[in-house]
Amino acid sequence: MSEHSTCVVVGGGPAGMVAGLLLARAGVEVTVLEKHADFLRDFRGDTVHPSTLQLLDELGLADEFSKLPYSKLEQVVFPVGGDRNVTVADFRRLRVRYPYIAMVPQWDLLNLLAEAGREEASFTLRMQTEVTDLIREGDHVRGVRYRTEDGGTGEIRAELTIACDGRWSIARRLAGLRPKEFPVPIDVWWFRLPRTPDDRPTSLTPRAAKGRFALVIPRDTFLQLAYVGRKGADPEIRARGIERFRQDVAELMPDLRDRIDALATMDDVKHLDVRVNRLDHWHVDGLLCIGDAAHAMSPVGGVGINLAVQDAVAAATLLAAPLRRGAVRPEELAAVRRRRILPTVLVQALQRVMHRGLVAPIVEGRRMGPPGPVLALLRRLPQVSIVPAFLIGVGLRPEHAPPFARRPSMRVENGDPGR
Repeated sequence: MSEHSTCVVVGGGPAGMVAGLLLARAGVEVTVLEKHADFLRDFRGDTVHPSTLQLLDELGLADEFSKLPYSKLEQVVFPVGGDRNVTVADFRRLRVRYPYIAMVPQWDLLNLLAEAGREEASFTLRMQTEVTDLIREGDHVRGVRYRTEDGGTGEIRAELTIACDGRWSIARRLAGLRPKEFPVPIDVWWFRLPRTPDDRPTSLTPRAAKGRFALVIPRDTFLQLAYVGRKGADPEIRARGIERFRQDVAELMPDLRDRIDALATMDDVKHLDVRVNRLDHWHVDGLLCIGDAAHAMSPVGGVGINLAVQDAVAAATLLAAPLRRGAVRPEELAAVRRRRILPTVLVQALQRVMHRGLVAPIVEGRRMGPPGPVLALLRRLPQVSIVPAFLIGVGLRPEHAPPFARRPSMRVENGDPGR
């Protein structure tokens, strides 16, 4: 069975859903393909940054977003001994409408975007539909072939295919695009622990000791923890077993010792093989990669989702008119990369510096925390905490909704969307 859509978006994550919604609001016939039956999966990067909150406001979705369960992250605070803390990033200092990161279940955000998309006549979301191949005519990609959950197959011919299917992108691989990999010294192990009323609700708190590093992220009903260790250590950590892992966590975070038994087995600990990579070219004729499909980011700084969403906004802004006329030239696809490459390169460079200068020395046992001069500067000039807050929360080239996608938004005057 052969179908047609002006644009096919592969992957229903944040980048794919934002790209699909914006293009549909431009009047482009767009079909988003998501291989899962729903969005109820264990995402770890459930962050909505100030620039993305601003985008939702511009799209007229702030009021609906305010109804979702979320917690606010206003600061990144590093313990430096005893009861002393140093604020590394203070989002409250940002002169933006939403001076915080919203920690919201990603499935709720994706459902919100899906509902907004369904209000547009030219938007189609197909769940349980996995891309298996690209349709080619010579060097030009003309759409995709797919398989559904029940074993059915078909194809959708399209003027443009946008690959938003993550750092292991099938569409990217089928197009013959290979990212350049950068060395990464760390991996991350994610797990959850119960939250109590005494837990600080508005701060992300890194914990460091010799050879150990972790981040405690407050969520609405639980604590999400990222345990950072050396690259390739997953087999060793799993071989040591859950008892030893609990002991390591309790020694690093004694205040969480009373709830560490919530980790029943190592199956409760999810390994992330951290990658930092980037495509030299984000497109071939008829196909464009954005988000993690174009550039995998380290979880350091938590900026991957924010960058992916901004890629999607840039792509929709630049490509809506060519898609409406029914022909997208390769140079128009290349314009998306030109617009987004500088923030991508700079953020990845900053992440690699943080790997070498902050995280790796801790997990290798060479240092117990951030470099002394950095801590001294932040203690002496706390206003400097606005710099990492801006880089994390806003970014080096924030994108705004194009005029064709904007809708009126209900919001309160203090910048907090109804909460």
